[in-house]
Amino acid sequence: MINTKVLYDLLINNGFDLFTGVPDSLLKDICSYISDNTPSERHIIAANEGAAVAVAAGYYLATRKLSLVYMQNSGIGNAVNPLLSLADEKAYQIPMLLMVGWRGEPGTKDEPQHVKQGEVTLALFDAMKIPYIIIDSNENTAKEQFLQLITDVKTKETSCAAIIRKNTFSPYKLKNSPKNDWEMSREDALQTVIDSLTPQDVVISTTGKMSRELFEYREYKNEGHDKDFLTVGSMGHSSSIALGVALSAPDRQVYCLDGDGAMLMHMGSMATAGTSGAENFRHIVFNNGVHESVGAQPTVAFKISLPEIANACGYRTAQTATDIVELKEILKDFRARKGPAFLEIKVNTITRENLGRPTRTTHENRNDFMRNLNKNNMNEY
Repeated sequence: MINTKVLYDLLINNGFDLFTGVPDSLLKDICSYISDNTPSERHIIAANEGAAVAVAAGYYLATRKLSLVYMQNSGIGNAVNPLLSLADEKAYQIPMLLMVGWRGEPGTKDEPQHVKQGEVTLALFDAMKIPYIIIDSNENTAKEQFLQLITDVKTKETSCAAIIRKNTFSPYKLKNSPKNDWEMSREDALQTVIDSLTPQDVVISTTGKMSRELFEYREYKNEGHDKDFLTVGSMGHSSSIALGVALSAPDRQVYCLDGDGAMLMHMGSMATAGTSGAENFRHIVFNNGVHESVGAQPTVAFKISLPEIANACGYRTAQTATDIVELKEILKDFRARKGPAFLEIKVNTITRENLGRPTRTTHENRNDFMRNLNKNNMNEY
C-alpha cells in the first residue's frame, strides 16, 4: 500500500498547488489526508468532475501552477467535455494530473452500476488520447509511476491519469469532519417519509446508502419493491428520472428522495423541474452536509439555503425540517400541496454498520417498477 503522506508530499514537492475533485470510495484515504493537510482555498471539492477540471484550468491560467484532479471513474463522463474542449492540446493545452478510482475493474467483484464503467475505463482514456498508468500497490514502484506521470504533465504540457485500484492507499481517517449535530438520522427520516405515503405513490431514490435503506425498510414492512426505483448509479440524476416519471404518470404522486451531494452535482436540473408545472413532483433532499458513503468529505449544502434555491428555481413550495416532530408536521400536508414541491430534511451522518444491499437485480427493479406504473400492460414487462 502507498502511504498517503508519502504521495501527498511527493505531489507538493513537485509543484502541485491545488487539489480538486469529487470524492470516491477508492480514493477516500488520500482525499481525507488532502482535506486535513491542505488550506481550504487550495482544496476545492467540486460539484461534479467537469467542474473540477475547469477549476484546475482556471488555476493554471492564473498561476501556471499544476493541479491534481481526483474522481471516481463513473465521473469521467462529466469530465469528458472540458478535458477535450478545454484542456486538450488541440484546444487550450492546459496540463493537469488526474487521479481516477477504478471501480468495476474487470475480474473484481463490484456493484452492478460499476461493471460497464469498469470495463471501458481504460478504453475511454485511450479514445481521449490521455496517457495513463495503472498504479502499483508497492509504494516504491508507485512513487516511480507518479514521478513519470508528473514529468510527462510538465514536459509535454498535457493531462495524464493515475488509475487507482482498490486498497492502493494505506488507511487514513478524516480528522477535520464538518460539524453535524442534527437530531435525525437519514434512516429515521426516510422511514418517516415512507410511512406518510399511500400505496399509489412511487419513489425514485438516489445513489448510495439511501436506496439501500429504502430497500431494507420495504423488506421490513413486507411491502414489496415495485413502488421504488433505486438509482444505484448516475449520481445527480434521480430528480430528472423522477420528473420524467411525474410528467408521464400524472395520476401518481412521485417522490424523489435525494442527497445533498447528488443534488449539487447537477443542480441545474432543479430549474427544469421547478418550471415544469408537474403538480405531482415532490423533491425531498436529505441533507447531511457530506459525501458520506465515500469518506464523509464535506459538501457546501450547509453553507447555502436549499429552500431559497428551490423557490428561485420555480418550485411552488419549499420547506425545511430539522427534527422528527417538525418533519411529521410538514408531511401532514406535503402530499396535498401542488408541486413541484421541495423539502429539505437536515440529518446527521449516523448509519447502521449492518446496512445491507438490495437483493433484487437492477433488471428486476426496473421490471417491477414498470409493471406497477403500467398495470394495464403487465404482460409487457
